[in-house]
Amino acid sequence: MSTYERVAELPVEIESWSMEGLAIKPAPDFERLTTVIRIEGAGSAGLGEDITYEALDQIALQDAGPTHDLTGPKTVGEFCDLIGRLDLFPSPPEREVSRLYRRWAFESAALDLALWQAGTSLAEFLDRPLNPLTFVASMGLAGGPGKTGSDVGRLRVKLDRYPELKFKLDPSLDWDQDLIDELHATGAVNTLDLKGQYKGTVVDIETDPELYRRLLGSFPDAWIEDPDITPQTREVLKDDWHRITWDAPIHSVADIASLEHKPTVINIKPSRMGGLKSTFDAYDYCEAEGIGAYGGGQWELGVGRDQIQYLAALFHPDNPNDTAPVGYNAAEPEKGLPLSPMKVPGNGFGKPDVS
Repeated sequence: MSTYERVAELPVEIESWSMEGLAIKPAPDFERLTTVIRIEGAGSAGLGEDITYEALDQIALQDAGPTHDLTGPKTVGEFCDLIGRLDLFPSPPEREVSRLYRRWAFESAALDLALWQAGTSLAEFLDRPLNPLTFVASMGLAGGPGKTGSDVGRLRVKLDRYPELKFKLDPSLDWDQDLIDELHATGAVNTLDLKGQYKGTVVDIETDPELYRRLLGSFPDAWIEDPDITPQTREVLKDDWHRITWDAPIHSVADIASLEHKPTVINIKPSRMGGLKSTFDAYDYCEAEGIGAYGGGQWELGVGRDQIQYLAALFHPDNPNDTAPVGYNAAEPEKGLPLSPMKVPGNGFGKPDVS
């Protein structure tokens, strides 16, 4: 029986649901909005978080309120089937991928509720250990005060306080060899996210095969995530497929299976997979195929961060999970943050348990 089939059989009793908007303003010109989905029944509540990026899509959901009747399903599987038939957007989303993000919010909330009602946790239910979580902190080096160019000093501020911290970095076109050498000397670079699989977004960058060449040569042990594949970059990457990993293109087992080269590790983001079945099927597939996995965040503001840390600790605790505590996002992280590997809070899927 697959992991999803086991989870799908969990009974669930749903009486009502509601929403709560969350917001932070990390920069004067940017406000991040998310929506917490709360599903209640039999004296318990389950939570999930919609991480859709477009603020107008979040506002439309919150303004519309709980319009759908979710009280019919009697099992988690029936609930997932219902969610798959509903249009969860009051108006069409700005990006179709947001449908996956919202579906995950509802289905994760239902699983949380079902586990609470069963008096158990996901780790206990699946009989899997919740292990200490290895994590890295992700950041770019550009866009500091005054929108300056890339500066290793931004990384060193964090290393000064947490010398053992490892990083997933977003290279940019102004990374010259001197900057790359300075980064290499820190010994702190674990993963380089090239953002080459994003097109027409605020995060993608122009593909520069020479930058790729410098990065691969200077960081021979780093994971290389989401390169753009062109005839020129293919030539640069030809000897390094064993450390190429993927994030943005991965929404299903089919996406993993269809990759030209079998990956050593893959980034599985539950919200990007879009639902319980696709997420658990991906975990099962990777385990069966000997493919490692690591998790990644999507600017969660609430329970969504707890849930991705929990799943990472449950299914791939020893890989470079981009699920660091949110305190590491600060330009100067406060003292006393958990160190990697850390005991996860154990919140998000049923009764709390500790890794």
